[in-house]
Amino acid sequence: MESLKYLISTEKAVGLMEIQNTLIFVVKKDATKKQIKKDIEETYGVKIDKINILNSIKGEKKAFVKLNEQFRADDIAAKLKMI
Repeated sequence: MESLKYLISTEKAVGLMEIQNTLIFVVKKDATKKQIKKDIEETYGVKIDKINILNSIKGEKKAFVKLNEQFRADDIAAKLKMI
């Protein structure tokens, strides 16, 4: 969990959770895709299909994490009391 900062819960993020089974995390600037994948899989017990990285104008690094079909992003968000 060293590379993860927090889960984003905006309206857009919740829409991605429901429609595309995707979670959006803000991560540390020096985090790699491999580190992010390892941290999320170990912390939440899920399998990840794909990770996309976005460096925002505000200086944040966001990871768009597409979960495997066996797992639901809604369930993880509910466990974290995000939705």
